[in-house]
Amino acid sequence: MVAAGTLIWISCRPLLRLIFCVSCGIAITKADIFPSAAAAGAGQILLNITLPCLMFSKIVPAFTAENAPALGPLVFVALLYEAMGMVMAWIIKQFFWVPHRFRYGLIVAGGWGNVGDIPTAVIMSVAGAAPFRGVEDQNLAVAYISAFILVFMVTLFPFGGHRLVAWDFVGPDVEPEEVQEAMRRKRSMLFSTLKRFCRFSRSTSMHVAEVEEKKVMSDEMVESVPRLHQRHVSFMCDDGSTMVPTEGICSPMASSPPTEIGYQSRADPFDKQSTTNAKTIDENTVLPVHTTNDELSHTSQSSHSSQKRRFRRYIVDFLKAFLTPSSIAIIISFPIALIPKLKALFVSVPGTYMPSAPDGQPPLAFFLDSTSFVGAASVPLGLVCLGSSLARLPFPRKGQWQMLPLGAISCVAVGKMVVMPVLGVLICQGLTNAGVIDREDKVLRFVCIFLSCLPTATVHVLLTQVYSGTGSAEHLSPFLIPQYILMFISMTALIAYTIQLLF
Repeated sequence: MVAAGTLIWISCRPLLRLIFCVSCGIAITKADIFPSAAAAGAGQILLNITLPCLMFSKIVPAFTAENAPALGPLVFVALLYEAMGMVMAWIIKQFFWVPHRFRYGLIVAGGWGNVGDIPTAVIMSVAGAAPFRGVEDQNLAVAYISAFILVFMVTLFPFGGHRLVAWDFVGPDVEPEEVQEAMRRKRSMLFSTLKRFCRFSRSTSMHVAEVEEKKVMSDEMVESVPRLHQRHVSFMCDDGSTMVPTEGICSPMASSPPTEIGYQSRADPFDKQSTTNAKTIDENTVLPVHTTNDELSHTSQSSHSSQKRRFRRYIVDFLKAFLTPSSIAIIISFPIALIPKLKALFVSVPGTYMPSAPDGQPPLAFFLDSTSFVGAASVPLGLVCLGSSLARLPFPRKGQWQMLPLGAISCVAVGKMVVMPVLGVLICQGLTNAGVIDREDKVLRFVCIFLSCLPTATVHVLLTQVYSGTGSAEHLSPFLIPQYILMFISMTALIAYTIQLLF
């Protein structure tokens, strides 16, 4: 049981470090000493050097055969959070108007959270002190976060999540007034449909009740009247015989000839003129059919070859997007961590013999030290870049707030930072009770719960700037800023509740 004052301090301390780094990024950007070109270069260093080194240096020592089964729940929870966020954003889109150039970007904003620098910074700070076990839990927490990062990268880039942002800028522009009017009509139609449905269900239930009441009354009357003998009904023909209708029913006018439906005249085979006409028709119709078949086969072959080219292009693009430095580092790190002979090259593994270097360390321990040294710059550099991105977002002025989609903005902020953490706690507790998440692995439970409380990823800003063609993200900034403001309150409450729940 953790004391209340200690619990509050443990919850606030990692956020203070996060605020400091983000504030530094905002300050140097506002002072015009960290231009956009420098921020883009720092982002490339982060994605291609420091983050892969951080993942490798944490996964290799942390993962063992005992905690390897945690990968399944981690991937499942990561996919579940993305799906829940996308569904939440889609529901919001059905009831509140969204700018035309952000109609698909809203789905990306709801589904993909900032799984990189923010949770790494916060969880490393929390897991590095009591009641956790220090460096051991710190490395394990970052290793667990790497599963979320891998799912984030794979779903956003190779599987085409980023294309949703590109779809926003396809086609002509639509004025906000037109979008608002269309949403008003949609809401009115929805409410009228709901009213009709409620009225219909009420009338249906009343009708069913009346029918049941009449049925009961008729049953009672039937029971009170003596049962009559059953009568046999037969069909009598003119000759006095009885006929039961089985396969067909004759016309009332028996003497009239049967009526033929769909009758078509046929050519007389002995008529020379009709035979000549038939041959002419056959000759005129058979030859064009062969020509059409040749053209169709040629067209089908060309379409088939174009489909093959598109498929090859898709595979190449998929592999290029999948084989990023961060993804490669994560994929390589797991086999090294789980195979004792490979792991013994980097760290000491009990029960596994490996010749040591002259300094008594494993042969490749220097490589692990180098990646640890470089990877240590990943978190502060990422937070500085985050502050720089937030500083460049245009903050709405006083007269612009009434022109913004305030309903959608507030619902996304509350959904991401309030509703999602509540659902995350319930889901993780349910998976723990079901045995999917190990109850004794407190680091795993903390990581799964905490990553439900993440704002929209700032990489969305870069995607919007690239696909817009103008380098602006004017529609995205009003959705991001409230989330990052609300983040400090919701994360503090979630950290305190989770530590209280685990310990």
